Amino acid sequence: MHKSLSFIVSVTAICLMLTASTWASPPEKKKSLSDGRTLAGWHAVGEGTWTVEDGAFVGRADQTKLYGLLVSDETYSNFTVSYKFKCISGDSGFYIRTIIKKPEKAHGLQVQVGRTGSGVGGVYESYGRAWLDRPTAEEEETFLKDKDWNEMKIDARGGNIVVHVNGVKTAELKDDPGRAQGHFALQMHAGDIVRVMFKDVQIQGE
Repeated sequence: MHKSLSFIVSVTAICLMLTASTWASPPEKKKSLSDGRTLAGWHAVGEGTWTVEDGAFVGRADQTKLYGLLVSDETYSNFTVSYKFKCISGDSGFYIRTIIKKPEKAHGLQVQVGRTGSGVGGVYESYGRAWLDRPTAEEEETFLKDKDWNEMKIDARGGNIVVHVNGVKTAELKDDPGRAQGHFALQMHAGDIVRVMFKDVQIQGE
C-alpha cells in the first residue's frame, strides 16, 4: 500500500474510533442509598424496629402482627441495585418497584432474603402471582452463607429482571408484565422472630 494511502486509512480508523467512543453512553455511576449513620432517605412502615448499626440497616421484630418495612423515599424504574445481607433468623426480602397500601402491604416483586431452604434469591409477587422463579434448597446450599454476609445484585430493565447471589444467578424473568416503577423496601415478615441486616446498598440507573 502506498505510504500516503496507508496514512489516510490510519487517520480514518482513528477518527472512527474516537467518534464511536464519543457516541457511547458513559458508564452508570454507583450511588449509595445509605449514609451509614441514619435512616435518611428511607421511612419505616408497619411494626418492628429499624436501626443503623455499624453502617448497616438492622431490622428486629418479635412475632409482630404487621409486617415491618423500611421503604425508600424515592421510586426507581430501570436499575441495578446491589447490597449485602445477613439473616440471623426469620424471613425477609427486598422489594423492587413496590407500592405500599395501608396499613403495610407491599405490592409488587419481592426478592427473597432469608436462610437456606427459603428460596433466597428467588422472585415472589406479593398479593399477586406468588413465586415466579426461585432456586431449589439444594442449589441454595451451594452459594448461600447462613452465618456470614451475602451479596445480592438485582438487574431490572423493563420486564427483564435477573438476580444474582454471591455471583450465582438465582432467578430470571423475561418480559415480565409487572409494575414499571416503584419503591424499594426491606422486609421483616409478620409472625416471625426476625433479625436481619442490610448494608452497602447501592444503585446504578434510575
